[in-house]
Amino acid sequence: MDIEAIRAGKHKQLPGVDLEDEDLSESQLEKLNLAGANLVGTDFSGSNLKSARLDGANLLGANLQQADLRANFLGANLMQADLSHADLRGSNLRGANLMGAKLVQASFAGAFLSGTNLTGVNLQGVDLRGADLRGANLNSTNLKGANLAQADLQGASLSEANLEETDLRGANLRGANLAGANLLCAELAGTNLEGANLESACVIGTGLSKSPV
Repeated sequence: MDIEAIRAGKHKQLPGVDLEDEDLSESQLEKLNLAGANLVGTDFSGSNLKSARLDGANLLGANLQQADLRANFLGANLMQADLSHADLRGSNLRGANLMGAKLVQASFAGAFLSGTNLTGVNLQGVDLRGADLRGANLNSTNLKGANLAQADLQGASLSEANLEETDLRGANLRGANLAGANLLCAELAGTNLEGANLESACVIGTGLSKSPV
């Protein structure tokens, strides 16, 4: 495989390719088709993957720091991947697995994350404005200070999640599971909590009683 040709953006169709542990950092990979590819441990740090196809790809432990990831990750494996400071605005991450991923200061504004597995990850202060998180697994996730304004969390599971000081203004939490969640001082103006489970949740400083409104 000619790695330098890939780095220079000369290849656009590489579905199913094996690029495990290859160095593709600081590369121009816009619109590259890597659907179903083996990208375990691959270094994409600082690369441009805008509009690329990574659906079904295995990115276990991949380095995606500061990369432009406004791409398709439908059903991709991103376990333990490093997406710190990455641009994922509007990305398609439906059904992706992000357990153990590093997401420090990543931007998911407007991203499609329905059915995504985010169990236990650290999303503190992350931008998730307007994101589609319907049915997502956010159990035990740290969302302290995250921006979830206008996000759609209908039917999402947020059991034991940390939502302290999280911005949930205008968010849709209809039917969401918030059992045991920490909502201390969360901003809930205009938030839809119809049918949400708030059993044992901390709602101090939110203006809510423990029963859904």
